[in-house]
Amino acid sequence: MFDDGRMKIELQGAGPALLFGLRLWVSVCLAMYIAFWLQLDEPSWAGTAAAIVCQPTLGASLRKSWFRLIGTVVGGIAIVVLTGCFPQDRVFFFVSLALWGGACAFISTVLPNFASYAAALAGYTAAIIAGNQLGAVGGLNGDAFVLAVTRVTEIGIGIVSAGVVLAGTDLGAARRRLATLVAGLANGIATNFIRTLQAAGPSLSDMRSSRREFLRRVIALDPIIDQAVGESSEIRYHAPVLLQAVDGLLAIISGWRAIANHLRWLPHDQATREMAIVLQSLPPKLSSLLNQSDPARWAAHPGSLRSACEAGIHKLVALDVKTPSLRLLADKVAETLAGIADALNGLALLSGEPTMPVRRSRGVSHLHVPDWLPALVSGARTLLTILVAAAFWIVTAWPGGAEAITFAAISSILFAARADQAYANARGFVKGTCIAAVAAAVINFAVLPNLETFAAFCLAIGLWLVPAGAVATRWPSIEFNYMASYFVPLLAPTNQLSYDTVQFYNNALAILSGAGAAAFFFCIIPPLSPEFRARRLLALTLIDLRRLARERAFHDWAGHVHSRLSAMPGEATPLQRAHLLAALSLGTEILRLRSMPVPSDVDVVLNETLAAVAKGRSAVAVTDLQRLDERLAAHAADPATLQARSRIIAISEMLNQHASYFDGAEKT
Repeated sequence: MFDDGRMKIELQGAGPALLFGLRLWVSVCLAMYIAFWLQLDEPSWAGTAAAIVCQPTLGASLRKSWFRLIGTVVGGIAIVVLTGCFPQDRVFFFVSLALWGGACAFISTVLPNFASYAAALAGYTAAIIAGNQLGAVGGLNGDAFVLAVTRVTEIGIGIVSAGVVLAGTDLGAARRRLATLVAGLANGIATNFIRTLQAAGPSLSDMRSSRREFLRRVIALDPIIDQAVGESSEIRYHAPVLLQAVDGLLAIISGWRAIANHLRWLPHDQATREMAIVLQSLPPKLSSLLNQSDPARWAAHPGSLRSACEAGIHKLVALDVKTPSLRLLADKVAETLAGIADALNGLALLSGEPTMPVRRSRGVSHLHVPDWLPALVSGARTLLTILVAAAFWIVTAWPGGAEAITFAAISSILFAARADQAYANARGFVKGTCIAAVAAAVINFAVLPNLETFAAFCLAIGLWLVPAGAVATRWPSIEFNYMASYFVPLLAPTNQLSYDTVQFYNNALAILSGAGAAAFFFCIIPPLSPEFRARRLLALTLIDLRRLARERAFHDWAGHVHSRLSAMPGEATPLQRAHLLAALSLGTEILRLRSMPVPSDVDVVLNETLAAVAKGRSAVAVTDLQRLDERLAAHAADPATLQARSRIIAISEMLNQHASYFDGAEKT
């Protein structure tokens, strides 16, 4: 039966998809025109680069273009150096090329987002140039420098052409989209947080699933931030503000979890009484904000709302309290408000309002690697793939062997960072290039021989690029994506068009063989499974936490755990993410407690307590913490002592709630 509603939805989605197909086509045509005009020997690489960097969103395209250009230049320099080191020895040359490809695959797995793409480009740009200078069985022709300059120029033309077309036809929506997401998350988390404060009863346990879902959504913001950074030089300059906004959202969830956990342990009457004191100390404007369920209000005037949060923080810090429990609640609410203020500061940047300066944020000056093992697997797989492809070429003396090595390297390096999706992506790459090969054969032998002008050539390739780009956008999949972007290298147009059937099919077979070889190695040396990676991230964090408990300092503890939260696979369970967040909070509280001045007799008990934490003995640590609290209670009830006792309570409650993880007894 005909469905009018579904047809309307399909037609609404067809417009943007068709527009992207047109942009893709114009980008490729512009790149090809410039490459033809400059009479470059392989203009297809200019068109291919334009097709690859052309993305449905402007921010992603510009960001990808910039990093592709960096990677291309680095790869060009690398292959010139490798050729100069081994000009007469093809075995050592292939080994060095494989080592370079493996190193680039390793680095691309370590780096995040588009920086990972730059590392991948550095690897397979070297393979592309190497393939052009190799003889029938691997002998070098000595043209490495000229080829490097030519290929880098061709790829640079494609990058710039796509950037010009996209910048001239797309105003960009990543900034607006990110603002909507951050406002929605901040509003949703804050609204549920205030409900927790107002409930202070049995319903607190019902909030746990909401917190874990919000945590998953906050972690997913990183790639969208990267797109917004690519779209605006202002946002790129103030990137630390956005990073700290994400940290602020995590701080809200962490504070929310600590408060809910503490209220669960308190008698209901005491919990209600103490929460009432905290709520009464909040400014009315701030209370109204936290109870506001409209995200649009958060995005409308974030600067004034941030000021209300800062006023609330000052009141809570100065609140005169008599018990460590009330001190804990006041401090955690203040920390949560500080997280809300950071999120609002990010919203101010996205909405064009003045922002507050931020402290040095994670990822700005230090790279935290969550786990080295996936990168080692990626590097080893790529190394083996290139070596086997090179050995096969030398043994068989296949004329298309150089092209096969090139595409084996491209596929192996490009998908190295895709984790458990790598094999599916490599297989989809083969399917997409198969479809593109059929289309290229039809265009090359049935359409182009009847045409003479460049305009006619553009119309001919548009017959495939426009609908293929539209389909790839409307129904995103690996197969559809690569049937559009790798059509040009399969067509391989030159200034003087060639219609050599044998050469065409040999080239297509080489490309498919190289891509197929990479897919085969992804199958026999698969990436680490999501379950295994999640368990390793938890185990590594636990090791670091125990080291933190043994030592008096840990450089950038929050940055380490944030990197692991970001690296958590999508298939990780909510409980596993909750364990990581608990480890973050526990480590932070331990560092704060260690930094507080305490009497010498108390310091001895504190060291014994933390030694129990380091040994994975939570029950012993909780008992020692009670003894530590009694020692502190015997001293004067000054604000510093109350704050130290509040931190002891927070640590005890975290150890009790996640004892199985902190003791290593739970199969993470």
